[in-house]
Amino acid sequence: MKNSEKLLKVLSSFVENGILTSKDFRKEISTDLKFTRDKLINKFKLVSREEFDILKKIVQKQDLIIKKLSKKRKAK
Repeated sequence: MKNSEKLLKVLSSFVENGILTSKDFRKEISTDLKFTRDKLINKFKLVSREEFDILKKIVQKQDLIIKKLSKKRKAK
């Protein structure tokens, strides 16, 4: 309900200003969707693919080190 009210406010402001064209409308919707996307990314604390891959490699290296150390400890 809140999003529909926001959309209606945006539309009414365009009509009031007399600049309601499909290009302006599309640009405004696109901007609003990008803002919403960025807001959700920040809210869920999502990371980029590059950051994820780097962290994955670090964890894999640490896993190998842990396995090597546990084998050495068992051998003693």
